[in-house]
Amino acid sequence: MTALPETAARADQQVGLPSFTTEELFGGANEIGIAHQGLTYRLRITRQGKLVLNK
Repeated sequence: MTALPETAARADQQVGLPSFTTEELFGGANEIGIAHQGLTYRLRITRQGKLVLNK
C-alpha cells in the first residue's frame, strides 16, 4: 500500500474533508465492507495498489 502524498492529505484537511489512510481503514486487510443505505459495498486494494469499489 502506498500513502497519499503529504500535500494531498493537507489539502483535504484544509477544506474540511475527513481523511483516513488505507492503513486506518483496512488494518492490514486487502478488502473491507462499507454499509450504505442498506447495501454493503466492497472496497479492495488491487495488486497494483489501486482502490476499487464494488456493489
